[in-house]
Amino acid sequence: MLKNLISFTLVVFIFLFFYFIIREYYSITNKEKLVINRSNIDKNLIIKTTDLLVLPNDTNSVIEFNNEYKINEKKKNRNFWNLFRKK
Repeated sequence: MLKNLISFTLVVFIFLFFYFIIREYYSITNKEKLVINRSNIDKNLIIKTTDLLVLPNDTNSVIEFNNEYKINEKKKNRNFWNLFRKK
């Protein structure tokens, strides 16, 4: 009996929790706050990006590409089945 009562109250609390969360999420005030915050972000971004300095490009001929592969690499001969052989 007590176990059933505890289970029932737990289920009721879970449903109430989700009900209040969903109600708040879809409320008109929350949607208005979202719109205001998004517009403020756009305005702040525009204000902050207008004052940025443009740096000159000083990376000319800095990167060298090597298209030759290393021929003298030593590769270890690894074979799993060699571990089972008797020496």
